[in-house]
Amino acid sequence: MGQRGFASDNNSGIHPQILRAIELSNIDHAIGYGDDQWTNQAIDLFKKEFGSDIKVFFMLTGTGANILSIQSAVYSFHSILCASTAHIHVDECGAPEKFTGSKLIPIPTKNGKLTPELIQTQLHGFGFEHHSQPGLISITQVTELGTVYTPSEIKAIADLAHQHGMYLHMDGARIANAAISLGLPFKAFTKDVGVDILSFGGTKNGMMVGEAVIFLNLKLAQNSKYFRKQAAQLYSKMRFVGAQFVAYLQDDLWRINATHANKMAKLLEKELKEITQIEITQPVEANGIFAIIPSAILEKLQEQYFFYTWDDAKNEVRWMTSFDTTEDDINGFISLMKRLLAN
Repeated sequence: MGQRGFASDNNSGIHPQILRAIELSNIDHAIGYGDDQWTNQAIDLFKKEFGSDIKVFFMLTGTGANILSIQSAVYSFHSILCASTAHIHVDECGAPEKFTGSKLIPIPTKNGKLTPELIQTQLHGFGFEHHSQPGLISITQVTELGTVYTPSEIKAIADLAHQHGMYLHMDGARIANAAISLGLPFKAFTKDVGVDILSFGGTKNGMMVGEAVIFLNLKLAQNSKYFRKQAAQLYSKMRFVGAQFVAYLQDDLWRINATHANKMAKLLEKELKEITQIEITQPVEANGIFAIIPSAILEKLQEQYFFYTWDDAKNEVRWMTSFDTTEDDINGFISLMKRLLAN
């Protein structure tokens, strides 16, 4: 595996300002488990983004954030509706089902985005004791296929959920990239349109470790501190997570990083469109590109610029850009691809 590539924005390093924030918070002692100045400052910054009537829980991992979000909203007899490509369904080793006891119901989509029409097919069996009861809809922003929900699309799903006594969870592992794509503040496509619980990610956009669960519907947070502890997600030295979020939020570092990652994806898309043997399969709306490439060049490309195959049957691959992706990375990748195709 080469040092640089397009496999995942998880593969990039830590932004220097985040490292500096950790270093500056590593002075003397501070009360553990979140009762420290950095964690409290980070919570205040989230309240500036989402309003004062929220509850914030810091977590160590994205999977942990999704578990806490879901577990706070459902009982074991509930079902959770999600896209068939959703991270909670495909990439979390059954953790949401293990911790909640609830059934995940994956819904096939063409572009990673659920719609009220797709969801409606699963809204049945209410009150029937032999069926799991639909309790939660979970959407991902940005989706696993690199597409972005608009506020009106999210509101339509939230309205449908609430009409049926259900809740809406958003997995925002790449929420910063979505905000840049939409040109909107976080609140405009979450709280303002009916999202109840948000998993707010930072590690894919320059942070070292740490995610946040933001309860936009306060009544769902009643038992969340106990769920977090049981899931081994209550970090004793919480100041080092809080300090990262302070650096991430207070000077718009999240915006700078996500803007660059999205810009690099559009540059890569532009270059790929000049290569007739490459077929881009999804709209490039954030920092991910999905494409079908000739099988003959796949392994040789991966040797120098590692990336993952998304669908082996179609030779569809996924390329992700990051806050530290450079134009040289893209130019070198495109040059190699053209040489391989020419041969």
